[in-house]
Amino acid sequence: MLNNQGALDQVFQALADPARRAMVERLTRGPAAVSELARPLDMTLSAVVQHLAVLETSGLVRSEKVGRVRTCRIEPKTLRNAEQWIAQRRAIWERRLDRLGEYLASQPEDDTSKE
Repeated sequence: MLNNQGALDQVFQALADPARRAMVERLTRGPAAVSELARPLDMTLSAVVQHLAVLETSGLVRSEKVGRVRTCRIEPKTLRNAEQWIAQRRAIWERRLDRLGEYLASQPEDDTSKE
Protein backbone atom coordinates (compact mmCIF):
# COMPACT_ATOMS: atom_id res chain seq x y z
CA MET A 1 0.00 0.00 0.00
CA LEU A 2 1.11 3.55 -0.42
CA ASN A 3 3.39 4.70 2.39
CA ASN A 4 1.28 7.68 3.35
CA GLN A 5 -2.08 9.26 2.77
CA GLY A 6 -0.47 12.22 0.95
CA ALA A 7 0.84 9.94 -1.79
CA LEU A 8 -2.62 8.47 -2.32
CA ASP A 9 -4.12 11.96 -2.39
CA GLN A 10 -1.66 12.95 -5.13
CA VAL A 11 -2.63 9.93 -7.22
CA PHE A 12 -6.34 10.71 -7.03
CA GLN A 13 -5.73 14.41 -7.66
CA ALA A 14 -3.73 13.49 -10.76
CA LEU A 15 -6.50 11.20 -11.99
CA ALA A 16 -9.18 13.84 -11.35
CA ASP A 17 -8.42 15.58 -14.65
CA PRO A 18 -9.85 14.03 -17.86
CA ALA A 19 -6.79 14.92 -19.94
CA ARG A 20 -4.48 13.20 -17.46
CA ARG A 21 -6.77 10.16 -17.35
CA ALA A 22 -6.59 10.03 -21.16
CA MET A 23 -2.79 10.11 -20.98
CA VAL A 24 -2.72 7.34 -18.38
CA GLU A 25 -5.15 5.30 -20.50
CA ARG A 26 -2.88 5.67 -23.53
CA LEU A 27 0.21 4.76 -21.51
CA THR A 28 -1.40 1.54 -20.29
CA ARG A 29 -0.89 0.29 -23.85
CA GLY A 30 2.84 1.06 -23.76
CA PRO A 31 5.36 3.90 -23.67
CA ALA A 32 4.70 7.01 -25.76
CA ALA A 33 6.46 10.22 -26.69
CA VAL A 34 5.05 13.46 -25.32
CA SER A 35 4.06 14.53 -28.83
CA GLU A 36 2.06 11.31 -29.25
CA LEU A 37 0.27 11.89 -25.95
CA ALA A 38 -0.52 15.47 -27.00
CA ARG A 39 -1.92 14.58 -30.43
CA PRO A 40 -5.51 13.68 -29.43
CA LEU A 41 -5.77 16.44 -26.83
CA ASP A 42 -7.07 19.91 -27.61
CA MET A 43 -4.30 21.79 -25.79
CA THR A 44 -0.84 23.17 -26.33
CA LEU A 45 2.26 21.04 -25.96
CA SER A 46 3.20 23.22 -22.99
CA ALA A 47 -0.09 22.33 -21.25
CA VAL A 48 0.49 18.63 -21.94
CA VAL A 49 3.94 18.90 -20.35
CA GLN A 50 2.37 20.51 -17.26
CA HIS A 51 -0.15 17.69 -17.01
CA LEU A 52 2.64 15.14 -17.35
CA ALA A 53 4.52 16.88 -14.53
CA VAL A 54 1.49 16.32 -12.28
CA LEU A 55 1.38 12.65 -13.30
CA GLU A 56 5.10 12.28 -12.61
CA THR A 57 4.85 14.00 -9.22
CA SER A 58 2.09 11.57 -8.26
CA GLY A 59 4.26 8.63 -9.28
CA LEU A 60 1.83 7.39 -11.95
CA VAL A 61 4.17 8.18 -14.85
CA ARG A 62 7.94 8.09 -15.41
CA SER A 63 9.69 9.73 -18.30
CA GLU A 64 13.15 9.79 -19.83
CA LYS A 65 14.66 12.01 -22.45
CA VAL A 66 16.78 10.54 -25.22
CA GLY A 67 18.01 13.20 -27.60
CA ARG A 68 15.09 15.50 -28.29
CA VAL A 69 12.38 12.96 -27.51
CA ARG A 70 10.87 12.55 -24.05
CA THR A 71 9.24 9.15 -23.66
CA CYS A 72 6.73 8.46 -20.92
CA ARG A 73 5.66 5.18 -19.41
CA ILE A 74 3.14 4.16 -16.81
CA GLU A 75 4.33 3.23 -13.33
CA PRO A 76 2.16 0.13 -12.74
CA LYS A 77 2.94 -0.21 -9.03
CA THR A 78 1.44 3.20 -8.24
CA LEU A 79 -1.64 2.40 -10.31
CA ARG A 80 -2.00 -0.97 -8.56
CA ASN A 81 -1.74 0.72 -5.15
CA ALA A 82 -4.65 3.03 -5.98
CA GLU A 83 -6.62 0.09 -7.37
CA GLN A 84 -5.94 -1.89 -4.20
CA TRP A 85 -7.18 0.99 -2.03
CA ILE A 86 -10.42 1.15 -4.05
CA ALA A 87 -10.85 -2.64 -3.94
CA GLN A 88 -10.49 -2.66 -0.14
CA ARG A 89 -13.23 -0.04 0.20
CA ARG A 90 -15.46 -1.94 -2.23
CA ALA A 91 -15.00 -5.14 -0.21
CA ILE A 92 -16.03 -3.34 2.99
CA TRP A 93 -19.19 -1.97 1.36
CA GLU A 94 -20.07 -5.29 -0.25
CA ARG A 95 -19.84 -7.02 3.14
CA ARG A 96 -22.07 -4.33 4.66
CA LEU A 97 -24.61 -4.65 1.86
CA ASP A 98 -24.56 -8.45 2.16
CA ARG A 99 -25.30 -8.15 5.89
CA LEU A 100 -28.12 -5.71 5.16
CA GLY A 101 -29.54 -8.08 2.55
CA GLU A 102 -29.40 -10.97 5.02
CA TYR A 103 -31.11 -8.88 7.67
CA LEU A 104 -33.86 -7.78 5.31
CA ALA A 105 -34.39 -11.34 4.08
CA SER A 106 -34.79 -12.54 7.67
CA GLN A 107 -37.57 -10.03 8.42
CA PRO A 108 -41.20 -11.17 8.18
CA GLU A 109 -43.17 -9.78 5.28
CA ASP A 110 -45.21 -6.68 6.04
CA ASP A 111 -48.91 -7.49 5.46
CA THR A 112 -49.92 -3.82 5.51
CA SER A 113 -48.49 -3.31 2.02
CA LYS A 114 -51.04 -5.76 0.56
CA GLU A 115 -54.09 -3.68 1.50
